[in-house]
Parts: sequence; C-alpha cells; structure tokens
Amino acid sequence: MAPTNPSVISQLRQLIYYYIDNNLLKNAQFYAERLAAYDHRSAESAYLLALCHLRLGDNASAYEYSKPTGWRGTHLGCAYVFAQACLALERYKDGITSLEKSRGLWGGKNSFGKHTASSRQPLPDAATINCLLGKLYYGYDNKTKAVSCFEDALKQNPFMWDAFTTLCDMGTNLKVPNIFKMSPEMEAVIRTSSQDPWDSQSQSKDNTLSAMPDQDRNRPGVRPASVVSDVPDPFNSVPSRSFAGGLFGTLGISQKLSESNPSLTNLPAVGGGGIGPEAMETPTGPSASIDVTVVPGRRDPGVVSAFPTEPPHAPIRKTRTIQGLGMDFSMDAPKMSRAVSTKRSQKGPEVDESAATQALRSNSLVPPAGERKRTVSGQVVPRQSSEDPGAPQRRSVRLFNQIRPTSSKSSSNLPTVGPAPGRELKKARPPISKIMRPSSSTSTVGRQVSGNRKPVDDSMDVDGKDYIPRTWQATSIPVQKSIELDPARHEDALRSLLELFKKFGNAYYALAQFQCQDALQIYASFPRAQLETPWVLAQMGRAHYEQAAYAEAEKYYKRIRQVAPTRFEDMEIYSTILWHLKRETDLAFLAHELIDSSWKSPQAWCALGNSWSLARDHEQALRCFKRATQLDPKFAYAFTLQGHEHIANEEYDKALTSYRHGIAADKRHYNAWYGVGRVFEKLGNYEKASKHFEAASLINPTNAVLICCIGTVLEKQKQPKMALTYFAKATDLAPRSALTRFKKARALMALGEMQLALNELMILKDIAPDEAMVHFLLGRLYKSLRDKGQAVRHFTIALNLDPKASQQIKEAIESLEEEDDEDEASMMA
Repeated sequence: MAPTNPSVISQLRQLIYYYIDNNLLKNAQFYAERLAAYDHRSAESAYLLALCHLRLGDNASAYEYSKPTGWRGTHLGCAYVFAQACLALERYKDGITSLEKSRGLWGGKNSFGKHTASSRQPLPDAATINCLLGKLYYGYDNKTKAVSCFEDALKQNPFMWDAFTTLCDMGTNLKVPNIFKMSPEMEAVIRTSSQDPWDSQSQSKDNTLSAMPDQDRNRPGVRPASVVSDVPDPFNSVPSRSFAGGLFGTLGISQKLSESNPSLTNLPAVGGGGIGPEAMETPTGPSASIDVTVVPGRRDPGVVSAFPTEPPHAPIRKTRTIQGLGMDFSMDAPKMSRAVSTKRSQKGPEVDESAATQALRSNSLVPPAGERKRTVSGQVVPRQSSEDPGAPQRRSVRLFNQIRPTSSKSSSNLPTVGPAPGRELKKARPPISKIMRPSSSTSTVGRQVSGNRKPVDDSMDVDGKDYIPRTWQATSIPVQKSIELDPARHEDALRSLLELFKKFGNAYYALAQFQCQDALQIYASFPRAQLETPWVLAQMGRAHYEQAAYAEAEKYYKRIRQVAPTRFEDMEIYSTILWHLKRETDLAFLAHELIDSSWKSPQAWCALGNSWSLARDHEQALRCFKRATQLDPKFAYAFTLQGHEHIANEEYDKALTSYRHGIAADKRHYNAWYGVGRVFEKLGNYEKASKHFEAASLINPTNAVLICCIGTVLEKQKQPKMALTYFAKATDLAPRSALTRFKKARALMALGEMQLALNELMILKDIAPDEAMVHFLLGRLYKSLRDKGQAVRHFTIALNLDPKASQQIKEAIESLEEEDDEDEASMMA
C-alpha cells in the first residue's frame, strides 16, 4: 500500500485519537510513529507524535518533534505542544516566540461551551494560550507581560482558575468581583445555544472540521477524529467517530454511508451495549428516525441504509466468523430453520406506530403488515408454524422474548440461514444485570439463552410495543435539548457558578495577601460539601499555620489525612506544624506513610527531613531536604528547610546559599528572606538583617514573628523605643504569642515602664505558665520594684522549671541578698 494512501493516514489518525481519548498513551505513541513514517511531511503527524510524548512526560522528545513546525508557528497544535515543552524545560524564550508567531491562528478563538461528553475541540483557544503565554513570560522574568496575558485569559474565560491563582501568587493587586462575572463570549455562547438544534449541529461540525488538516477537511466522508461518539450532545451535535469503517472495520458499506452523508447522527445498534458488533452505532439521517434493518454485505447487526438507491445483496451464508471485531470465533452452529417464526397471534394489541416506523413506511423500507415476509434477495418465505398457535409458549421462547424485542412487523432484510451476526452458540454467557443494561428494550441478539433446547429462529420480530424504547434517541433527546438549551436556565447556572468561584477567588486572594482571618471567614461561609474537600481543608489549615496557630491547623490536616489519605500536596506544611508542636511520634509516622505511598514527591522527603530534624539528626535531615530539591528544583520550601538545618549546624555560608536558592525559586517565599535575615543577625550584621526582615515583612505584613524580628534587631542596635513600637504591633497581630509579649515586656522594662511591663508579664504568665524565662523576668521586675518576697518566689519557680539555668538564677537571688546588705549598711551609716 502506498505511503501516501489517504485511507491509511485517516485510519491511523483515528487510532491515535482513540487511544489518546482512552488514556492508552503508549499505544497512541506507537501509532503516532507509524503515522509520522507514512506522512512525515504533515504538521498534523508531528503534532500527534509530540502530543503523545508530552502526555507521557517526555518533554525533551516533545520539544524535538514539535520544534520544526512549532518554532515557525505555522501549526497551532505543534506551537502549543512546543510551548508546553519549553515551559517544562525552562526554555521560556523559545516558547514565547512560537506562540507569538502563531497568534494569527489563535487570536480571538474561543471554545467556551464546546467541550461536552460527545464533542471536544482538539486545539486550544485564546484563553488557554494566553494562560500558557503568561506562565512563559513569568518564567522569563517579564512580570508586566505575564500579568497582561493572565488578565486577557481571564477576560476571555473567567473560569481560567490557573491564571487567577498565578496572579495571586505573584502578589498582583486584584479586584476579584471584576474577574468572576459574565464575559461577552459567555453571553454569546448562551445566545447561540438557544438556536435551532440542527443549526448548532452544523456550527459545531464546522468548528470541528476547521481544526482538521486541509487534505482531510476537503475529502468527503471524513469523520473528525476529535469527536468522541458517546452521548449525543444537546448543544453541539456533531458527526461522531463510529467503529464502522473506523478503528477495526474495513472500508466497506459503512464507509460508503458516511461518505454519502457525513452529517449522519448515531443511534445505538440492535444489541447496544458491550463491545464489537453489539456496540456498533447506526448512522441515520437527521430528518427522520429509521427503523433497524441490516445492511447487506456486512455481518454487523444494526447498520441501516437510509438510501434505497443501493440495491440489497444476498448475504453470504457460509461465513461463520465475527468480522466486526477483527477476530475469528469458530462456531459449531446447529442447523437453523429457513422459516420465519409466526407467533404474532400470541401478541397483545399493538400500540401506535412510532415516528421512525412511519417514516420508513413512507420510504418503502418496511413492508405492510399484511405482506408476506421475504428474504434479503426478495424471495417470499412460506409461513410455517412450529407449534399450535393456541398452545402456550415454550419456556425457552418466553425467556428469549424477555431479552429480545419481537414484532408483528418483521424485518425483511434479515438473513434466515446460518448463525446470526455476532451470535455465539453453545456457550452460555453470564446474565447482564440491569445496572449494565438499563432498559429491557436493549436487544441481546447473539446471546445464548438455552443450552440444550431447540434453537430459536434467528429472524427478529419487532412489534410496536417492544419497539417504543428504540425511539428513545428520537423522543427524549429533543426534551433534553429544550431543557439545556433554555438560555435563562443556562445563564442562571453560569451565574451561580460564578458566584461560587467569586467566593473561592476572594478567599484565595485574601490568603495570598496573608489576610488569614478574612480568608477563614470566607471559607467558613461555604456549603458543608465544599468545606469537606481536601483543597479547602488545606487552605484553612494554611491560614491557621500562617497565624502560628499550630494546634488549630493540625485539626484540618488531620482531616485531610482521613478524607484523602493518598494526598501528598501541602504535607510539608503539616510536617512543619508537627515539628513546632514537638509531636515526634506523629511526625515520624506521617513521614513513613508519605515515603511509602509517594516517595517521588518532594513533600514526602520534606516530612522525613523534619522528622530527623526533630530528632536532632541534622545530617540526615539535610540529606532528605537535598533529595526533595533534586526531585523538584522549584520547590522553594525545601531550600529554606535546608538553610534552617545549616544554621543549626552553624554553617552560615551554606545556609545563605540555600536561602538564596529558595528566593530564586520563588521570589515571594518570605521564609527564605527571613532565613537570610537570621544568618546576618547571627553574624552581627544588623543592618543587612533588618533589610531582609523588612523584605519578608513586605511580602507577609501580618506575620508577627517577622515584625518581632525587626524589633529584636533594633533592640540590639540600642533603639529600644523603635523596637517597642514593633513589639507592640506584633502583640496586636498575635495576642496569644508568648514570644512577642515577652519581648514587649522586656523592652518596657528597659525603658523603665515597670507597671506596664508587669501587666504584660501577668498576661504572659497565664499564656505560658511553665516557661522558666517568664518567671525569671518577673523576679527581676519585682526586684526592681523592691518586692523581695515576690522576687524570690518567681526566681525559685524558674529554678525548678529550668535546673540547667541554676547558676544564673542563684546569682540573681544572691544579688537580692547583697542589695539588702548594702541597704542595711547605708542605714547604719
């Protein structure tokens, strides 16, 4: 077969899309390589091959295969895959160039509302590409262009959540209510959806075909490979990819049907459900529903010819294989009678004829009720009765009729000799439950009912009563369309979704700005079902963590472990919370759980590193944090934890390097800025320490620890009044923080404000009654106030709480006695 055979190329493309849609990417990659060999000059072939590599995670190969066409921007699919590979490989400039060159192919394109269960747009629209372009510009360190691209993406599609969250993470000032609102494109979709269903069908077909290569678009009968034939779409009914002449079938009569009328819709075939001939779909014309007959020259049941201009052919009666699946099943079929069953007299009264039957009657495809049955070749079949009409039905016949619709108006095109198409005899199949087969109207032609009884005739009788559910496709879909195409309901649904996501947006933006209390209040107003999702629980736990409310934050992360035990995102925060709470056993258990379930995630290695850190094994902790940064070089928090361990080992140069790597990975990672400040504070460079603490505080203005650190540096620079201002601000932000209140009390004592300092220390004593330093400071305060009894009492409590500091505390007690001796000496003089 010639390499440029369009039929081979079409078949390969259908195979590739079939496997991509079913997430069998290795198969798709194999056939994409075959397609590239057949049609190596086509940009579509390069696009499909690069797409398979990209989805398999092979970004370098995706980059190479899509580069020739993607770099020039002449094919939108190649340019998009090339840009995604560039983003993963950090080749930002190349990705930006390809998307900018292809702007003419995607500018103004909008696919909102066109992705359904039965149709999809294979190529991205302007909102999607603007979002990707924004990420490339952000990686290229062009924040202005990145913000502009993300804004354009949100204007075109306010549901572009990725663009919104990236803007928040960048620290951009946003007006969230102006983002989550109806856009002109969405209103246009609503107006379009209220049009006539067949108009929307033609529009969707045009949209789908416009995304295909020119050589395929212009060829009659081509089915778009991007359409999944599953459930008819109430908005955009497009031609679907059926098995007939597609993946497994040959280019026979079904291909001719599709070529003669490519706008045919699909109805389930006789025996719908399952795979193979029983699952094949029936193309029918949009103007009328057509009864179920068999196309001559084909062994697959349920294929209908809507065009009587092609004369029927006699069936091949010696074939005993099922060719619709591309498999051969050897059958030892018993001899079948040529007679057609005539048990019509046993049926009840007929119901009104369906619209499909009337339409076929007008086309002379269904014989009149009184006409004698004929074979496919036109020969009259004599009436024969296998048993007395007045006798009751045999049990095998009753069972057969329960799963197989019968009719007084029998089909005239069914073969009457040999095994039925797709039927396997002598082998009982397990019964199929009603869950798998929703309606008894679904035919089960080809299923063995009785293993040792007299075989039932293969001709299928369909009466009006049993055929009513067969018109489900023609009767229920317009009702569904009328509901879903109602523009008022459609608009109300979109507005309710936008209101919900506006709440999500406000909460996420508040947390990105570290307005933790505001974020918690918004999340608390969510419905219970939304509150129990792992993402919301993680956001609420993060809000408490940023406020240093570790006990409250732990509750939310515990709940995450219950509802989503396999989730590893945000677990590095949970491990840090457990580290602060000194839960050594819980932290070790969490680390081992994460390593066992997701040992390739950096979060798991951060948890293990925190566990070693709590056990004071800093070398093992450093190995774990280094492993986390190897798994994800952009994981800023792992670099920060590395720096903390280096400070514990007094390796300040290495700590500075780790913190600076964290800042390079994420410029808004305030923990790394804080770490650099701590290093300079340890080294005695208070000016640089103050600058880095202030930089961290600009990112997170509500963090009391950062503000307290600025006050500490000022205090060491002999600026107690300025330090007291920062300590007071930190105490207001975190009234339950023992550290900030302790430093405030100490600053008040340094300024001689003893009574104010006493008030702070009394509050602090209730907050942290077991802190030795609190009682030691109280002893010093009472000593200054000349209250020797209270001073001795608190010095003694401090000595009991911290025996290691006994030398210092004993010196303070002795100084009290010396002062008493001096006072006595002065009085005697």
